[in-house]
Amino acid sequence: MMILAATAMAAALLLVLHLISSIAAQVGSSGPAPECPTTCGDVIMPYPFGTRAGCFLPGFNLTCDQTRQPPKLLFGEDSTLQIVEISLIDATVRAVDTAGAVNITNFTADHEGNGTWDRLGSGRGSTFVLSEQRNQFVVMGCNVQGTLLRSSSNIIIGCSSFCSIRDMWTNPVVSTSTPGNNSTAACTGVGCCQTPIPIGRPSYTVKFKILDVEYTEILPNAVRIAERGWFDTVASKMLNKSATAEEENRAPVPVVLEWAVKSNLVVPPISSGDATNSSCPTDAVGTACRSSHSTCHSVTNNYRTGYVCQCQHGYAGNPYLAGDGGCQDIDECALPGKCFGVCTNTAGSYECRCPRGARGNPHIADACVKSSLGLSIGLGLGSGAGLLVLVLGAAFVSLRIKHRRARLLKQKFFKQNRGHLLQQLVCQNTDIAERMIIPLVELEKATNNFDKARELGGGGHGTVYKGILSDLHVVAIKKAKVAIQREIDEFINEVAILSQVNHRNVVRLFGCCLETEVPLLVYEFISDGTLYHHLHVEGPTSLPWVHRLRIATETARALAYLHMAVSFPIIHRDVKSHNILLDGSLLTAKVSDFGASRCIAPDQTGITTAIQGTLGYLDPMYYYTGRLTEKSDVYSFGVVLIELLTRKKPYSYRSHEDDSLIAHFTALLEQGKLSDILDPQVIDEGGKEVSDVAALAATCIKLKAEDRPTMRQVEMTLESMLGLLQRVMLHSVDTTISKRKQEEGGSNEESSRQYSLEEEYLLSSRYPR
Repeated sequence: MMILAATAMAAALLLVLHLISSIAAQVGSSGPAPECPTTCGDVIMPYPFGTRAGCFLPGFNLTCDQTRQPPKLLFGEDSTLQIVEISLIDATVRAVDTAGAVNITNFTADHEGNGTWDRLGSGRGSTFVLSEQRNQFVVMGCNVQGTLLRSSSNIIIGCSSFCSIRDMWTNPVVSTSTPGNNSTAACTGVGCCQTPIPIGRPSYTVKFKILDVEYTEILPNAVRIAERGWFDTVASKMLNKSATAEEENRAPVPVVLEWAVKSNLVVPPISSGDATNSSCPTDAVGTACRSSHSTCHSVTNNYRTGYVCQCQHGYAGNPYLAGDGGCQDIDECALPGKCFGVCTNTAGSYECRCPRGARGNPHIADACVKSSLGLSIGLGLGSGAGLLVLVLGAAFVSLRIKHRRARLLKQKFFKQNRGHLLQQLVCQNTDIAERMIIPLVELEKATNNFDKARELGGGGHGTVYKGILSDLHVVAIKKAKVAIQREIDEFINEVAILSQVNHRNVVRLFGCCLETEVPLLVYEFISDGTLYHHLHVEGPTSLPWVHRLRIATETARALAYLHMAVSFPIIHRDVKSHNILLDGSLLTAKVSDFGASRCIAPDQTGITTAIQGTLGYLDPMYYYTGRLTEKSDVYSFGVVLIELLTRKKPYSYRSHEDDSLIAHFTALLEQGKLSDILDPQVIDEGGKEVSDVAALAATCIKLKAEDRPTMRQVEMTLESMLGLLQRVMLHSVDTTISKRKQEEGGSNEESSRQYSLEEEYLLSSRYPR
């Protein structure tokens, strides 16, 4: 029996050793072969990149052109992208586009042309995309417009470049040097324009339009996708009449690409705010992060998912390699400026302390000071009474200094937070300023010192806290995200606007506090969230149709009031379902978030201002021209109507033909197939007014602003629809009561009368006139 047991144990041990060796073989085979080249010319080529079979991960194969001197590293044999730098730390590749500018062809009779930027080729779209943070879209020429689009013709970004008539005989067209300064000025629309690229993709479609043919000879027309800052360094040369179009269009352009392992393109785009480690492999064998001191980071931005590997804090090297070639411990003690005392290196970190007998901060030069324990004890025993007096005196002086400093700091913050501007904005009613100023101590008490548990969420212009004031009012307190001048100006703008507004469908302002570095705004607390969260819930049904129609009517009523009933018309500029709050059991609509709003003088029809708003709701005419009018709010409200009808999100919806929600809705309405996109709940609960609301929405989103109705006209139209619907529902209740009377035979007249009064009361409270 002992012999059989020993034999069984030996067999089990052999099986375990076999499994271990099998796993080790799988792990070891995942790296590159020993003879794989690591350089091409003067470019270092770390794994997972490679040029030979077995030397790279799928999607990371490159070409080393040995026919050139020095050799050049390319994406492919016929690629125009020459790689000059590969970074494992931030997962980027810096390349030079030797093709230069985008080739624009197929000009039509309207002087419109198109082209493509597809330097990565069709096979690399799942690994490499253009970096959003480090590239920009550059257009050069006189009176031209360039637009960057997805391959499906959805607009991503664009800009226009103009020249004046005097540039016909002035050379150069623009001055690229600031007077009295040798620095280079960025393109701002004269002779050239440049704008960030908000969506990184492997390829783009480019459209180019010549707005004035007479100016085409002043400057070469060109469209480039380039690394940020590059065009500023060559602008003085390119913005010169002596330069020819052929020479400049062939000039190489640097670009920066981002890459990820096992990246997959997805539709619709994934928000980076939802990023988790879900893209990282769960098994040790399947992951590309081979170093024992590496971590996996999920990539979930825009149109793809994947992951990259990084060394842990305190380690440096290649996280895609195991063993000595992978992430190695950094000897911080050998780095200058890390420690000025006694340094001890540890795994992934280090310890730094002052020498024995000294104290202070060892991370600062000459900050460790020798101390004498005996002298300290002697001084302490010999001057106890004097020290006590000194401490009490210092505490008194410190308290006086603290109060004085707090007073000066409040004055500084009041000036910094544009308190004088607020006084000027509300100077017509001086008691407003006194009523609206709330002390900081009151808000700290109301929010438990701005406890994280009191946070309600973050909006486009700050973080919102819930609090209870000393008068037992429940309030929402908005705190600006950062103390930059533009945010403070928008904050004061919102205070000035809300101080003039008094309407049941506009959020009510309680006051503000200017005693902190970041200003605070206090307004009424709306308990039931936003229209967006009520509408886009999980499940087949959400808000009833009659609630949707009433909320739309109340919102139109508030916007019409802002446009017409105040002394200076107010354009909200960011109308969307997120900014429509719902209050109480009746879900009364309250328009909120006036940080981006603008006032217009009565004698003006519009103003030209920087573009602000939310994609999907933004007026296209305002986007292209920069001219803001009341009709911009009408367009955004029309999008909200479509959102109420379809229960689809305007900023992310894409049809099977890759059309936006607005384009798809308009097309189906014209074809008489509106039911294909309507919310099934709206079809079941709605009547004739559904098609009327759809027609109204279509007029609100017309491209030309003059073709759209005013908000007052929209309000009156919705009021009539809602009134008709309420009369129909009241008639339905009366019919029900009559039937019940007939069934009961009229035996209990008083009971029936009491039932009728209760029904009418409930209906009138549910659907207020």
